[in-house]
Amino acid sequence: MVKIDGVEPGSRAQRLGILPGDLLVSMNGHEIDDILDYRFFETERELRLVLCREGNEFVVELAKPQYAALGLEFETYLMDAQRSCRNKCVFCFIDQLPPGMRETLYFKDDDDRLSFLFGNYITLTNIDDREIHRILQMHISPINVSVHAMDPALRCKMMNNRFAGESLRHLYRLAQGGIKLNCQIVLCPGLNDGKALEFTLRELCQLGESLQSVACVPVGLTRYRAGLFPLVPFGRDSAKAALETIEKWGEECLARRGARTIFASDELYLLAEKELPPVEFYEDFPQIENGVGMLRDLESGFLWAIEEAKPLEKPRQVTIPTGEGAFLFLELMLDGLRKKCDNLTISLVPIRNNFFGGTVNVTGLLTGQDICAQLQGRELGDEVLLAGNMMKAGENIFLDDMTLEELSRRLGKPARRVGGSGEDLAAAILGEAEPIGKLHNPYEP
Repeated sequence: MVKIDGVEPGSRAQRLGILPGDLLVSMNGHEIDDILDYRFFETERELRLVLCREGNEFVVELAKPQYAALGLEFETYLMDAQRSCRNKCVFCFIDQLPPGMRETLYFKDDDDRLSFLFGNYITLTNIDDREIHRILQMHISPINVSVHAMDPALRCKMMNNRFAGESLRHLYRLAQGGIKLNCQIVLCPGLNDGKALEFTLRELCQLGESLQSVACVPVGLTRYRAGLFPLVPFGRDSAKAALETIEKWGEECLARRGARTIFASDELYLLAEKELPPVEFYEDFPQIENGVGMLRDLESGFLWAIEEAKPLEKPRQVTIPTGEGAFLFLELMLDGLRKKCDNLTISLVPIRNNFFGGTVNVTGLLTGQDICAQLQGRELGDEVLLAGNMMKAGENIFLDDMTLEELSRRLGKPARRVGGSGEDLAAAILGEAEPIGKLHNPYEP
């Protein structure tokens, strides 16, 4: 049972006399333990709720449209505590964070409910057969799984968990039950690349139509690795070798099932110094949140947005800090707008990530202090434009707790947070408050 924290005014729950503080025991005979139970059974048209008030159980019944909400509120979104990770993965980025950052950054979640609700990745080491049965019963799909290796012994080694190999049985059971699976592989040179990667991709393909997508991303290493497992970063040659394997299996899937399914992240192409595939390669961008096709998607929207761009009414200059990895790609992309607007100056500045030791080169992990230090003394123009993924979701705060307002004050220039689409970027560069034109899907005519 779960405690009801609030009741929405005017809701069905309020009309039924349900009060904050009541305990929700069951819905249509099913015990309610968390948000998945509640949301699943709430969709039924006829409901019989068993509640408890001051130790006395009582029943309310109602009929409603199938997906209409009851209006109950709970203390936490999940209704209970968020499940934390039980593994000690050799590549874990959280273990490589410096001390003194905000507490929430050190929490490692491994919660299947968050996988379904928000797209988080889980390892399957934190759930039991009962939970798998519930997922199958409710057909909670898709589920996002951090696989890393399909060889049980290697998975145990990589995740520092003796049960990590055994938990792969959950993956097969989910696939057999028709649950769609998005899988992630963090590649560590010398550990799970080469023949181990071949084996992993071969085994994943055996999951059949349930396998929706696979993203292969290179390990991120910071300078805060004292006492941790010895890992080396990808170089150009090792990245190329990994790409050959990934693309080979992608072509195999394309031939067999009509979808590529298996992809490498943009970062792996940049490390290999290899041109990114064209936008159509990424199909419906199933793993864009994992950095798969993100740059091509950005470019596609940007080029569409600037098709009719003309010189501005008055000269304008903007500065855009970016991670070192994507600098050359973005510089070429921006040249198209520079040529259309000869009175527009766009200064794209690659920022070295000194905060993490210079080995992390993605834009989303830049900190306010590195941006500030490397932009000071430059002619910044009218505005500094910053990718939104540098900051916390819903808050203008960087990983090092510097705020957007503080950065703006230190630089002496307005700093603007920019949305993640190419249309957003084009609008911000041109000084528009909103994206130019409608948002564009490159696969729509």
